[in-house]
Amino acid sequence: MADRQETQQMIDEVLSAFPAKALKTRIKHVKPADPTGESKECDVKSNIKSKPGVMTVRGCAYAGSKGVVWGPVKDVVHISHGPVGCGQYSWAGRRNYAHGEAGIDSFVTMQFTSDFQERDIVFGGDKKLAKVVDEVAQLFPLAKGISIQSECPIGLIGDDIESVARQSSSEIGKPVVPVRCEGFRGVSQSLGHHIANDAIRDWVLGTGDVEDSTPYDVALIGDYNIGGDAWASRRILEDMGLRVIAQWSGDGTLNELASAHKSKLNLIHCYRSMNYICETMEQKYGTPWLEYNFFGPTKIVESMRAIAAQFDDVVVAKTEAAIASYQKEFQAVQEAFTPRLAGKRVMLLIGGLRPRHTIGAYEDLGMEIVGTGYEFGHSDDYKRTYPEVKEATVIYDDPSAYELEEFARRLRPDLMGAGIKEKYVFHKMGLPFRQMHSWDYSGPYHGVDGFAIFARDMDLAINSPVWGLMTPPWESDRSGSPESAEPTEQLAS
Repeated sequence: MADRQETQQMIDEVLSAFPAKALKTRIKHVKPADPTGESKECDVKSNIKSKPGVMTVRGCAYAGSKGVVWGPVKDVVHISHGPVGCGQYSWAGRRNYAHGEAGIDSFVTMQFTSDFQERDIVFGGDKKLAKVVDEVAQLFPLAKGISIQSECPIGLIGDDIESVARQSSSEIGKPVVPVRCEGFRGVSQSLGHHIANDAIRDWVLGTGDVEDSTPYDVALIGDYNIGGDAWASRRILEDMGLRVIAQWSGDGTLNELASAHKSKLNLIHCYRSMNYICETMEQKYGTPWLEYNFFGPTKIVESMRAIAAQFDDVVVAKTEAAIASYQKEFQAVQEAFTPRLAGKRVMLLIGGLRPRHTIGAYEDLGMEIVGTGYEFGHSDDYKRTYPEVKEATVIYDDPSAYELEEFARRLRPDLMGAGIKEKYVFHKMGLPFRQMHSWDYSGPYHGVDGFAIFARDMDLAINSPVWGLMTPPWESDRSGSPESAEPTEQLAS
């Protein structure tokens, strides 16, 4: 394993390909990790606008609101207000599973758009939006509400979606929530999360109630039910003797958003997208919140005990009984897959919680994280990441395609975990890959059942015989430069 000096040398060599101005910026975004968090030289700069001309894998504010926070709320119709492209691209891309019948009481798999044309840009789209809301209300009478997810042109031409929302809500007798998530706003999709949270706070939160409140009521915050993740997490919480009164927002409902303030404890999984609303509920309603991690046995057990400590001895006893019952399942998975995965090296580039939350699950299978980073992380995300990684692990923020490929050449990972934009690039490089935004059409990865699926999928990716037909870049360096292989030899020991 390399030390920090060797890792920094490798980073410098990779970034030396940039012009001086770009180098000055990017050198702040890539650092060797210091797990203690004490070295200021290892602090990674983040939440800064990507430089024009440098390819980024970030999304926009609209993606953060419609694609992440609001989209999974199942009994609400979400109107993409603007040209058809944004709505079509975000349509069912996240695999947010939801109970219900499509078009009746669940609309997650459906796409609604105001389909802006040139005339709407010139003359404005307020009247068209009001008509769309009215048509939705007539066609889908069981929908509990409507959200308006604004695209870039809306902010540029000045459509008054708030006025339309208030008037339409009065006419149809249901909540119509305007969300100012124009894609050009902010640095990345992260601002879209914040905007979406603010819209929930201002238009929805506190307007609902919970029947038969109990001391064990909790809200599941920041779990979008990718491949059934929220269901797997919910089973654990219920085994502990807790009652989940709200899921934000995978398989969630408008009433759950409205009544979550009645929770005795908010449990947040995706810190980046939902810490805003947890802080709001703590300040306004006095609701405490706790971050948890249900990826892999180690973190599952740690999180269960931390959650149980917030309640009484009854919950503590049920929690320990549940942990004991899970151990046999965990052991079976580890015995089956650790011999096939132990020692394998993993690079990650993902959003939200995954660059740090999944680390423990890989390590539970004997795997090693050699590089990780966020597409749209903030400084507090990195501060939470440093203790989870080993000394000198490469940490990168919003890396370009060039950087990611060059780090892979030198770090020699056995597996790359990133998004769909990167998947086929690394396949062509001859590297096993898992799409870790939506579990590569698999899942869940959370919880007890999810760990077994996670282990199976990593094994399928790494140990597929197809990789024997391809040559990874460190064995056949396409740059033709023998010098570029030298840092690899240092870091691979």
